[in-house]
Amino acid sequence: MNKQLLKTAREYKGLLLFFVLMVMFRSAIADWNDVPTGSMKPTIIEGDRIFVNKLAYDLRVPLTHISLVRLGEPERGDIVVFDSHAADRRLVKRVIGLPGDVVQMAAGRVIVNGQPAEYTDVRYEGNSMYATESIGELQHPVRYDYDVTRAIDSFGPAIVPEDHYLMLGDNRRNSADSRYYGFVPYENLRGRPLFIYLSVDFAAWRIRWGRFGMRVR
Repeated sequence: MNKQLLKTAREYKGLLLFFVLMVMFRSAIADWNDVPTGSMKPTIIEGDRIFVNKLAYDLRVPLTHISLVRLGEPERGDIVVFDSHAADRRLVKRVIGLPGDVVQMAAGRVIVNGQPAEYTDVRYEGNSMYATESIGELQHPVRYDYDVTRAIDSFGPAIVPEDHYLMLGDNRRNSADSRYYGFVPYENLRGRPLFIYLSVDFAAWRIRWGRFGMRVR
C-alpha cells in the first residue's frame, strides 16, 4: 500500500507542487474573491469577482494570521478586504475613519474631525440617490435609498482607536459595516482589491464584459 502511494506521489508530484504553491500564493500574496451582496454599490456590484493584493498592508506566514512585516498603512478612501469576527465572514468596505479621527454620522451624513461630507453630482434612479461623497480630498461614489431611514444613520461622535479603522459600505443604507460590527483592527485586514477580473449577472445569466478589468477604487 505504501509503495503504491509513493508511486502515485512521484507520478503526480508536479501537480501536487502546483496546488501547494497555489494555496500559499492565495494565502499570502494575492487572492480572488466573489462579491455576493450589493453593500458596495455602485463601486462594486453583486456578481463581481475581485483580484486582491494581499501584500498591500503586510506579509503573513502562509495559512496563518501571523504578520512578518508591516508593509503599509490604510489610507482614507481605500477599499479593503478584512475578516470580521463579529459578522463571522470576510467583508469588503471602504476606509472612512483613521486611527485618532473623531467620526460621527448625522441623518446619513458622515462627519470626520468636525468636517461634514459634501455630496455633489446627485442623480436619482427609482428610490435611490447616487452622488459623489467628498471628505476633504477624498471623493468616491455613494448610494442612498432615500425612502428608507435606519437607526444607524446617526451615531457618535466617537474616536477611532489606535490601529483600528471605521469601515463603511458605499451603499450606505444597505451595508452591514462598522456601524453594526465596530471598528476594524489592523490585524484583521486581508488586502486591497485591485481590479474586477470577472462579473456575472446571475439574474440574466450573462457576463458583464464592460466591467472586465475595471479598477476598484
